[in-house]
Amino acid sequence: MADVFTKEKRSEVMSKIRSSNTKPEMIVRRYLHKEGFRYSLHSTKLPGKPDIVLASRKIVVLVNGCFWHGHKKCSTYKTPKSNREFWVNKISTNIIRDKRNLKTLTSLGYKVFVVWECQLKMHCQQNTLSMLAHKIKASSS
Repeated sequence: MADVFTKEKRSEVMSKIRSSNTKPEMIVRRYLHKEGFRYSLHSTKLPGKPDIVLASRKIVVLVNGCFWHGHKKCSTYKTPKSNREFWVNKISTNIIRDKRNLKTLTSLGYKVFVVWECQLKMHCQQNTLSMLAHKIKASSS
């Protein structure tokens, strides 16, 4: 199937996608705050500027978009058909960077939890968030 947008329009649409304060990130942040967790955001002192940092517990939460972080286990992830070489390279680079940041964060003593965008769909959102809160509490005991 061909792209419904022209190349210029597709470029404009993609350039407007935010890297922080995304809808999935806001869902996780609101839930954690409601559960009494206090955190900082996008710490420039840590590799990859993690989305959520619970510094006193040495925990970071990464909220990953399935497309941008190449979530191959996700049914909604699909490599674009147009400009395929660019996107394969872009997403592969993101995956490599994510692995490097994860390794560095764990070597600094942080526990890292990753929440995927697809895990926040309505049918499994509450379960995902409850499990995250449980893991955070269990990790800091």
